This record gives sequence, C-alpha cells and structure tokens, in this order.
Amino acid sequence: MVEKAKKIWLDGKFVDWDAASVHILTHTLHYGLGVFEGIRCYLCADGRSAIFRLREHVDRLFEGAHVMFLNIPFTREEILGGILETLRVNGQKAGYIRPLVFIGDGAMGLHPQNNQVRVAIVTWPWGAYLGEEGLAKGIRAKVSSHIRHHVNIMMTKTKTCGNYVNSILAKLEVTKDGYDEAIMLDTEGYVCEASGENIFIVRHGRMKTPPLTSILPGITRDSVMTIARDQGFVVEEQRFSRDELYMADEVFFTGTAAEITPVREVDRRTIGQGQPGPVTRKLQEVFFQVVKGSRPEYQQWLTYV
Repeated sequence: MVEKAKKIWLDGKFVDWDAASVHILTHTLHYGLGVFEGIRCYLCADGRSAIFRLREHVDRLFEGAHVMFLNIPFTREEILGGILETLRVNGQKAGYIRPLVFIGDGAMGLHPQNNQVRVAIVTWPWGAYLGEEGLAKGIRAKVSSHIRHHVNIMMTKTKTCGNYVNSILAKLEVTKDGYDEAIMLDTEGYVCEASGENIFIVRHGRMKTPPLTSILPGITRDSVMTIARDQGFVVEEQRFSRDELYMADEVFFTGTAAEITPVREVDRRTIGQGQPGPVTRKLQEVFFQVVKGSRPEYQQWLTYV
C-alpha cells in the first residue's frame, strides 16, 4: 500500500490527499492517453535531501506530452517548482515522485476534443521496488510471452500510461509462475527490456545493453553507462539474444524504482555464480554514493530540496 502524505499538487494547487479525486468519466481513465514520470528524492550523507536528475525527468515528461498531443498547461519551471514544494509541504526527506499528465472529463469517445489537460504531482515513501533482498542478493526473472511494443505500433520512447498494459500483462504472467520480474523481447526476438526497467549484461568484463531502438531511454540507464565508463568499464549498446543473456556472467536491471537490481536467475538458468557479480556490486556502490551526494563529480545530477 502507498503510504499517505498530507498533500497532493493538483492543477497548481495543494489539496488534501483524500480530496484529490477525479470524475469517473476522466478521459485518461477510459482510454489511457496520459504521460507520467517516476523520480526519486534521496536523503544525502550530509543530511540534506536531493532529487536525482530532476530536470532530465521533467524534460522527458514534456517531450512525451508533446509526442502524445498533450498541451501541459504549466511551464517546465512551474512543474519543477511544484515537485520541490510538494516534498517540502509533506515534510518528506526522501521518497518517490510521480508527476502525471492526464485528460480530464468532458467529451467521451476516442477523440478527447477540448477536455482539460490536467497535472498531478504525488510523493510518497517507497523502498526498493523489487525488494531489499533482491537489491542485495539478486532476483529471479523470466522471459515473457508478451512482446515489447514495436516502434510503429506505439510511441516507445514516452512514458505513456496506456503503454504499460503491455508491461502489466508481462509482469502478471511471470509472477504467477513464481518469478520476480519479466524480461521482454522485441518484435525480432532480441532481448529488449524488463517490464519497467532497462537491462544490462556483463560478459568477460564487458557490459552490453540494448540500443535505443524500441526501448525507453532510461535516465538511470544513462547514468549507469556514464558511471561505468568513468570506472573504466567497456559499455556497448548492442542487441543480444536470449542465449547470450543466459551465458552472461552478470545481469542487472536499472530504473528509477529498481535503481540497480541484480538478476541471479533467468528462465531457470543460473546467471554466473547465482549472486551479484563484481561489476554489478561496484556500480551499485558508486551509484548510491552519487545519489546521496558523496561524489562531487556528479553534483550536477542533484537538485537539493
């Protein structure tokens, strides 16, 4: 269950958590046209709070809205300010941030006509998305029978609400079989991403991740690639198949929610030694130092609250 906060930012005003309601005929509720972001705020080593790569997330929100014909009725600076103020009003030193752009009620049918475009910002405490044990010891994943959207079927580089039905089906399928997360293939059968994360493999000391073809350009993915190269690792953006995934020495997921989560097993095949490997461990170590403000060379990624 999501832990309630005091206030939610809704259309430029703060409302009580339980009063943040919308009409049952809200267009996005019926047809899925909306965009959102997932952002994290961390409690830093010096006691301050910092949001990780806030501006990049807000930029992606606006870019996604542009692609999906959604005119956000606020400026980027207003949304940035709204996010910071929501954390302050709720007295939250750390947590998850969810800006949501959606179409309100009015006309029904596929064409939203002149329905109001609305914006909400919600913040709440949220720990490790795939569990603290998964973060420490690795998770079990399964390749789903549900294929990732093709680039000419949906807009694959936006965090569009309706896109995630695809991911929900994949997640439900594999969790019902006892796994923690789903891995999805693209329409040509290559490994693409997980239900809500980007994926990396490590083999013979070299890192590989699928290229920006049909995957979401993850902000954590980009951060990890930068950190890895700064640490001297070779990182390639290249397609790979399931058998290469099975033969990897290490596999891990990246994402705002998942952070850097190791994968110890895929499709009943043990990955490496069945535990997080040295590359994954090193990247986790540096990443958490970065987000908690202990790495001065990455200070440009932090927005202090």
